[in-house]
Amino acid sequence: MPLPRLALTPGLTHGPLDGAWWPRCDVLELELPSFVASLEPGRGTTVRVTVDAAQWPDAPHAVMAPGRVIAVKPTGSAGEAQLITLDRDTVGRRVLLVVPPGEPADTAARLPAAADPALRLTASALLATTGPTPEESHVTS
Repeated sequence: MPLPRLALTPGLTHGPLDGAWWPRCDVLELELPSFVASLEPGRGTTVRVTVDAAQWPDAPHAVMAPGRVIAVKPTGSAGEAQLITLDRDTVGRRVLLVVPPGEPADTAARLPAAADPALRLTASALLATTGPTPEESHVTS
């Protein structure tokens, strides 16, 4: 797979989200290895991922990746809808908004605002703001 499409919060301070991830497909086994490698390049570290069971209904319990096994835990918690949580022994936790793979590119382009700590938006609030911008909805006569 090509490099993952990510937007991450710069620095150490962050809001409720650490950024956004826009996978290219809905097959977690194909997407997770490059996603995890981009956030945790060290081999041999323990990586656990929690995913929204509604978004990834066929999520495996483990995904093989070069130098590691990624443990996957699907969750049905409403508070974790549209999120992926990456727990890493060496660095800690990152919580990212998952932009659905089928989302149009123009909408997905606005969602990396999840990486802006000043906004402090939750995943559901960000997804609710993905309608047309005022410029796009303005019609001239």
